[in-house]
Amino acid sequence: MEYIKFDPLQLRILAYVGISMVLGAVIGIDREFADKPAGLRTHMLVAGAATLLVDLSDVIVSHFYTHVDPEILTANPVRIMQAVITGVSFLGAGTIIRRSSTQIEGLTTAASILFATAIGIAVALSQLVLAIGATLIVLVTLRVVGGLEIWILQKKEGRQLAHPKESFVNGTTSDKDEKPSD
Repeated sequence: MEYIKFDPLQLRILAYVGISMVLGAVIGIDREFADKPAGLRTHMLVAGAATLLVDLSDVIVSHFYTHVDPEILTANPVRIMQAVITGVSFLGAGTIIRRSSTQIEGLTTAASILFATAIGIAVALSQLVLAIGATLIVLVTLRVVGGLEIWILQKKEGRQLAHPKESFVNGTTSDKDEKPSD
């Protein structure tokens, strides 16, 4: 069978897809704990698909160079990455929900899906240290900066409740409520 060939490149690509999926899982587990719409499997599949698509672009170009005159065939690997990112952006857009005129949910999950794609692309380009480091940076951003965001929000809400206008609306008029807290 001419279509089934053992090629060490295929094993490298499969290994890279596996690595990407593990790194995507790390991000997905965080999203699962945060009870977000796109979690473990989504992040794994997005990272793995990005790696596979970028690596397949190399395979496609190599295949056509052997069958088509290289002068005719022009390949631009950046276009493959653009197509992958565009496709994933639609997936990310599906996680964004507008709850009210001031409350939008899912932006961080959409961004984490896009980041999982970039990690998959990095693995496909044999940038494993970069991919692992970027995954760690994503975790720090989601956990540490996420906790900082919650703290800031709590501080802002505390100040708003202590503001005189808020006190009047809530029916409280004590001296303590009329002084803004710092």
